[in-house]
Parts: sequence; C-alpha cells; structure tokens
Amino acid sequence: MRFFDPHIHISSRTTDDLQAMAAAGVRAVIEPAFWLGQPRTNVGSFIDYFSSLVGWERFRCSQFGIAHYCAIGLNSKEANNEKLAREVLEVIPQFALKEGVVAIGEIGYDEITEAEDFAYRAQLEFARRHDMVVMVHTPHRDKKGGTLRSIEVAREHGIPMTKLVVDHNNEETVRSVLDSGAWAAFTIYPNTKMGSERMVEVVRQYGPERIIVDSSADWGVSDPLSVPKTARLMLERGIAPAAVEAVTWSNALEAYAQSGQIDVEALDRVPQLDQRLLFADNSVLRGQAPRVDEFVPN
Repeated sequence: MRFFDPHIHISSRTTDDLQAMAAAGVRAVIEPAFWLGQPRTNVGSFIDYFSSLVGWERFRCSQFGIAHYCAIGLNSKEANNEKLAREVLEVIPQFALKEGVVAIGEIGYDEITEAEDFAYRAQLEFARRHDMVVMVHTPHRDKKGGTLRSIEVAREHGIPMTKLVVDHNNEETVRSVLDSGAWAAFTIYPNTKMGSERMVEVVRQYGPERIIVDSSADWGVSDPLSVPKTARLMLERGIAPAAVEAVTWSNALEAYAQSGQIDVEALDRVPQLDQRLLFADNSVLRGQAPRVDEFVPN
C-alpha cells in the first residue's frame, strides 16, 4: 500500500526517518507550519522557517521519493505574542501562494484567547480571499468547545466546509466535525491524542468518509510511521481494504488536491531518484554513493 501523511513536521525528522517512511510506503506528506518548542523572538525566524518549508524540506523529501507539500500559517500558540504575531501575519502572503503550499495552517486555538481569535480570523480571511484549504489545530484543553468554535468561526468567514480540515480529533469531537461537512483528521500520537487501537474503532463506527489519519510527528516523542502502522492494524482487525486506503491515502489527497498544487498523476508514478542533485549547494548525503535510478517510462 501507499500512504499519505498529511500532517507531519519533517524539519524535526532525520534522514533515517525519511528512508524508513519511504520503505513503509509513505509517498506524500504535508508539513504544516509549527512552533519550535521555545518561543521565536523575531519575524526573521519565521521568514527563514517558512523558506525552509517551501525549499529545503521539499528537496530533502524528494531525495527519498516522498512528495512534500506544506501549509503556511501562524499557529495558535505563537499568536499570543501579539506584536510579533502581527508582523508574521504581514509576511504570510509572501509564502502562502508559493508552489507546493496546499493550505493555510495549522491555525486555530490553543488557550482560546482574544489574540488567538484575532490571528485565526485574519488567516481565515486570507484563505477565503484566495480560495484556499484551511488546516485547523484544535486545542488540547476544552477540545470539544474549541472544535465547535473553530468550525463556527470558519463558517462566519465564509470558508466552505469542504475546504476545512479539522485536525487532532478524538471520540468526543468526530461526530460534530463530520456533521458540519468538514474533514475530520486524527493524529496518531503517543498518549496525548489518538492511538491506533482507538482509530480502528472510530473507522469501524463512523466509516471512512471524510476521515483522515496522520502522524503529526514532530520534535517530541512521536512516530513518523504511525500512518502505515495504523493501516496495518486496521487490516488485521477486519477493516475493509478500501476503507483503509481511503483514510490513509485518498481522503487526504481529495481534500488537499483542492489547492491545485498536487499533481495526482505524478503520485501514481514510481519515484525515480537522483541523489546527485543539490539544493543551495547542499546534498542530503555525507560521502555515501548517490542513488541514481535509471529512467523507466511509467
């Protein structure tokens, strides 16, 4: 099987992870803008980070046969530094319309403050004006209330529910998200979000329609292989192969292909690598012999 992990923080992962992901069948990823684990102190830090999402990380994944897309946005946690947040909102348009950017995200609420609400609404407006998909981060505290508010505010700003991907769902929120018409994404993440066993039961109860599985693997304890591992468990537990394929590949593809940035036919082709290539004079290799695939017409 092939897999699409539509929420993973590649800049936090090693080349060993990328090799393992490719070997496990991960063919495409989306890397949403994220926080660093400690506060950024100036807008230049965001500029360099956004540049890496549309540049180096895209190249790095390609060197292992993984198609890399990204989402650009000011995440909710960093929206609470109001002065810096306003500066970041000014530079987002410089990156959000670049090649390979499939959504505004991840945006939404963390503590559900006025500052977060301002940043969320400003980015929803940008997404609406440019007809973009929106990836929503739902809060860890008051998950249900924050999820319902995220959907309500997106509606207020005229975001079509078909272009709203609500992430980090659990059993408490899934019905509300599906009833809204939005996409319901689930993060398979140790202890704090959703485990593979629980995910099997969610798909068994609700079916595969508009449900998406992702890893959200980042710089913390997390697993970049959680999508293929969850798919394997679903099959072992009797979930139909077509349903597994939907929640680990085609649903994410359908949701984010609305951006016009995904070459669906290219994803159907076997990747052909040329690790002699460089990005800004840099290689992913450190003295190893480069892999160079002989061109084979698909």
